[in-house]
Amino acid sequence: MADPQAPNAAWPPELDALRAAAEHHELLLENDQVRVLRTRIQPGETTAVHTHRWPAVYLIESWSPFVRRDGDGVVTLDSRTVEGLERPAGPIWSTPLPPHTLENVGDAEILLVSVEVKTGT
Repeated sequence: MADPQAPNAAWPPELDALRAAAEHHELLLENDQVRVLRTRIQPGETTAVHTHRWPAVYLIESWSPFVRRDGDGVVTLDSRTVEGLERPAGPIWSTPLPPHTLENVGDAEILLVSVEVKTGT
């Protein structure tokens, strides 16, 4: 398993969200500074194992509880157990994410836009 603090260049390109979990990620814009993705996960769906190579700001359009698992299937985050993640009121900052899946365990669609910041990495 890749160390989340290790150089993200070590993560295989085939695990990039747009390749490994294309059914849940859509490219909206990309240039040398940013990559903007739309992510959609329906209730009961789980993404394929994928990575997010750059830190990002997540803008939530529709929220549902979720469980994130690492590439080995170990739960790393259950949003139902974290205060403040019941329904975020504003943007969320995230560091790069190593291989993981995301399961929508609620009854609403997860819909968000992420602005991945490529500069300074």
